[in-house]
Amino acid sequence: MTGPPRFYYYGTAPPPVARVTTSRRELIEIAIAFAVLTFDLLILLSGDTVLGGGIVTGHLAALTPLGLGVAASATLTGFVAHELSHKIVAQRRGFWAEFRMWPVGLVYSVMSAFLGVIMAAPGATLVGGMSELDAPSWGKTSLAGPMTNLTFGVAFYAGSVAAFEVGSWLFPILLLLAFFNAWFGTFNLLPVWLLDGRKVLRWSASVWVLAFVATAAVAAVAGLGLFYFGTPLPPA
Repeated sequence: MTGPPRFYYYGTAPPPVARVTTSRRELIEIAIAFAVLTFDLLILLSGDTVLGGGIVTGHLAALTPLGLGVAASATLTGFVAHELSHKIVAQRRGFWAEFRMWPVGLVYSVMSAFLGVIMAAPGATLVGGMSELDAPSWGKTSLAGPMTNLTFGVAFYAGSVAAFEVGSWLFPILLLLAFFNAWFGTFNLLPVWLLDGRKVLRWSASVWVLAFVATAAVAAVAGLGLFYFGTPLPPA
C-alpha cells in the first residue's frame, strides 16, 4: 500500500525536530489562508451570495463587526487550530511539520462561497521524515485535527445550550461555531483522498469509527438545532 507521506511532503525532508517550531513562511501562509477562509465565511453569513440568504439571520444578517468576529472565530477554531494540532503532534514526535497553503484551493474557496457553499482546499500541514510504514505516527498526527474540532464543537454546543437556557442572544452564534467545527472534523475524517480519515483508518479501524461517529453526531445535533429547530434543544 502506498503510504501517506508522499501526499503531505515532497522532496528531501528537513532535519527532524524535538520541539514545536515555526518559520516566517509558515506564519505568512497560514495567515493568508486564515484571512481568505474568514472572508469566505463572512460571505455565507451575510447572505451576499449568488443564491442569496445567509446561514443565519438576525445579528449576522449584515456585514457587521459581530459577523466578522464570528467568521474569524470559526476559522480560528475550525481550521487554524485543526492544522496546528497536526503540526504540534508531528513535531512532538520528532518530525518536521509546517503548514503550506494551496493558492488554487483558496481561489476556488472564494468562488464557491459566492455560490453559497464552501468547497475549500486551503492547504495542509506537510510532514517530513515520517516513514510510510509508521502507521501509528500518521494516524495519531492525522487524528489530532478532527479531535480538536470535536473538542471545540462540544464546548460551543454546551455553551449554546447554556446561553439558550438563560435567554441570551448568543446561543445561535455558539451553535453555529459548534456546527462548523463538528462538520469540519467529520468531513476530514472521511477515509478518502488526502483527508485525515484515510490515515486514521489505516492505523486503527476502531479509532476511526469512534472518532467519525462522535464528530458526525455532534455535527448532526448542532445542524438540526441551527437549521431546523432554531434552538440547540428540540422543542418540548
